[in-house]
Amino acid sequence: MVPAPRSDYVESFSPSVGGNCRVLILGSMPGVRSLAAEQYYAHPQNLFWPLMQDVFGVARGLPYAQRLAELNAAGVGLWDVLQGCERRGSLDSDIAKASEIPNAIPALLAQQPEIHALAFNGAKALQVFQRHALRHIPSLRLQQLQLLPLPSTSPAHASMSRADKLAQWSVLKALTSSPRSQARSR
Repeated sequence: MVPAPRSDYVESFSPSVGGNCRVLILGSMPGVRSLAAEQYYAHPQNLFWPLMQDVFGVARGLPYAQRLAELNAAGVGLWDVLQGCERRGSLDSDIAKASEIPNAIPALLAQQPEIHALAFNGAKALQVFQRHALRHIPSLRLQQLQLLPLPSTSPAHASMSRADKLAQWSVLKALTSSPRSQARSR
């Protein structure tokens, strides 16, 4: 008999990556509201979609599938560093480190050579990426990538103003329109 999954075990979504993806935005794990809605960044107070409206013109009021399609058309993909983990609630700080199962980010990068930047939505996404994925990316491929830590769009990260978050997230616009050869590694 297979044991029933624990009630605090959560799994992320499939990647949303178009054919011309140049920037992959990586979160840590969707929150409770996002998981319930089966949508990236579904919490009404999360600033992700308002920032995507400001940076890429993706109207936050559009149906979810259309928002994803427009973001992908702008050269931006979405995924999470973790495929699954144990976490009660939505806070990144509540993720049980020993339960982390990473997504296959190195494989996606091998399949999508046009991706030249990884943007991390919050410090936890970057930390988990460094712990699980970084060492599995070939050094030549890693040299082609720019790693961008960005402030979390989560309502739990209220210590930074929306204007300050927008200023940092706005760098993505230039990265989606610049040639791959201008990518820097970090």
